This record gives sequence, structure tokens and C-alpha cells, in this order.
Amino acid sequence: MIIKELYKGTAHITVFENRNQMGIAAGKAIACKIRELQKQQDEINIMFAAAPSQNEVLAQLITEEGICWDKINGFHMDEYIGMGSDNPAGFVNYLKRVLFTQVPFRAIYCLNGMAPDPDKEAERYADLLKSHPLHICVLGIGENGHLAFNDPGVADFKDAQLVKIVSLDERCKNQQVHDGCFSSIDQVPSRALTVTIPGLTAARYLYCCVPASTKAEAVRRLVTEEISCSCPATILTMTPNSEIYLDADSAADILSVT
Repeated sequence: MIIKELYKGTAHITVFENRNQMGIAAGKAIACKIRELQKQQDEINIMFAAAPSQNEVLAQLITEEGICWDKINGFHMDEYIGMGSDNPAGFVNYLKRVLFTQVPFRAIYCLNGMAPDPDKEAERYADLLKSHPLHICVLGIGENGHLAFNDPGVADFKDAQLVKIVSLDERCKNQQVHDGCFSSIDQVPSRALTVTIPGLTAARYLYCCVPASTKAEAVRRLVTEEISCSCPATILTMTPNSEIYLDADSAADILSVT
């Protein structure tokens, strides 16, 4: 059940009673857009966030009928540098578990956090994005307002790069512990490869799913503050075709906003 709808700039924001309703609605909307696009073209490029906040939407998406997965190229948006390929906390491994091995993609293009030269790996992935322009981006928002690993200290709305190396800030690293991906902050890698803000917002359609009370501050800032790299998610309010899905917990601070 929808309990609130509002617009902030170009972003359409919908609040649901709980995260399960949020995920189902987002998954259905993404599936509807995929089916629409597949009537127009033979190949679709979709980028996915990898985080527990995406569990419900991805679970719904893989149950949807009428999607030709063998005509979809899958991408993801960030990966830790130096994390072994067998580590379950790796973002590629998350997406393999919940999505990439569940449906038959045409191709899956992953960032390699173990690449011997991370700068060259960033260039390689940027070239892939240039040759496969994104149609859909399925993303979330971090506790500090980040998109992918574009934390406030490194986010750049006019970044010249599509993919870059970043150092994670303390709040971002703490979020990985809050999400249950690591037992302590000391285990969280300090550096990562990330698709930049221009790389994410280049997608034709953006679907952003943001559940849980830990995201309430970031959601409040998105709705009430001016567009600024101090809260990178605010860029969604000037990005065309941005759909933001919230639950009552993440929207707690904006339910009184008209």
C-alpha cells in the first residue's frame, strides 16, 4: 500500500508501508520497463547495485514473466579492491547469488577487484560502458547519501571518468558492518572501484530502492536540501526518469513534507 507520493525536482518518490511492498512494486515497475524496451530493441543493458537493500526488488524481478533475459547484458557498479574472488562480501558474489545465476543473462560484465592494475581495470570497465550505454540502472542510497561508492568526499557530478578508484569514508565502511556484510569495520577494505555519478546517471531510467531507518537521514537530505556533493543522492532530483522507492522507515523524516 502506498502511503505517500511526492516529487522533488525530476525524482518521483513513492513511500510504501514496508520494505516488502516497496521491493515488489519496484521489481514490477522495472520488469514493465524491460518488457517495454524489449519491444523496441534486441539488446538491453542494465546495471545493478549489490547490497541487502536490494534483496526484495531483485527477488521480485527474477519472478517476473515475459522478460527475455538472454537479451539483457548485466553490469554492476562497484567492487572492493584486493578482495578475493571467493569472499561472500564481494559485490559480484552477492549479485551472483541473488541474480546473475538465477536467470540466463546474455552476458555479465563484472569489475575485477583483484586486477593487478586497478587503474587499467577502471579503464577497461569504462570502455565497456561506452560500448554498452545503459538503459536501466537499479541502485540504492547509502547512509551518507552515497550512490555506489561515490561518498561525499569523492563524489563529482561532472566527473571526467566513468569508473575510478576511491577511498571509502568511515561512515560508508560502518554501513557495510550495519548491513551484516562484515563483523567489524577493520575487515572492510579501504579502497574500491566504482562507477562514477555521470556513469550511473547516464542510464535512461533509474530505479532507486531505499529501505530501513538507517537511510532516513539520507532520504531527508535528498528531499529537503539543495543539490550538492555533500549528499550525492541529491543528483537524482535533477536526473530524468528517476523513480525512488521508500518504506515507512526510510521515509520517517519526510512523511510530513508536502
